[in-house]
Amino acid sequence: MNNLFYRIVRLIVRFLFLSLFRPRIKGIENIPKNENYILAGNHTKWLDPVMLVAIVKDEIHFLAKDSLFKGITKPIVKGMGAISVNRKIHDHQALENAIDALRKGAVIGIFPEGTINREKKEPTLPFKIGAVKMANTTNTKIIPFVITGKYKVFSSTITIEFLKPRTISNNLDLENEKLRDEINKKLEEKYECSQSN
Repeated sequence: MNNLFYRIVRLIVRFLFLSLFRPRIKGIENIPKNENYILAGNHTKWLDPVMLVAIVKDEIHFLAKDSLFKGITKPIVKGMGAISVNRKIHDHQALENAIDALRKGAVIGIFPEGTINREKKEPTLPFKIGAVKMANTTNTKIIPFVITGKYKVFSSTITIEFLKPRTISNNLDLENEKLRDEINKKLEEKYECSQSN
């Protein structure tokens, strides 16, 4: 994948985001080199995909809600190579489009919760099965990531941690729960540390 628009936008986003929010980055060595993968993690704010674009060198094709493919945001999300998802249904076409992109060597970015977790009753909302399904179908590894902290200009506490790659077996329900449990455990650890400080 060699999208000139993406590369130009990434340069701008990287400079602005890193200057304004100064995120703490952990586990960057867990991102593979010279192979594609799926980034899957918790969703805290609309800035999460912006941060991933700024930090990760590879071109990321995000699964994005279909409403972003209308109006003023349409040329941006299309230009960035995003994949449209109708969140009101089980969007099989979106899954097929993502699988096709993976088979062509793309990197996929996905938030398995499907939306921002605003309830906060649990560390994450239940995960949709798409991430593990596409990983298993294409024999692609998932790189889980965990976002904690808050986005604040010049005083941000935002941290992103990339965890070790996961290979997904044929038991998709189990793998989906294991992925969520791994991310939840990290979020709970971060919360306990912040409470004790």
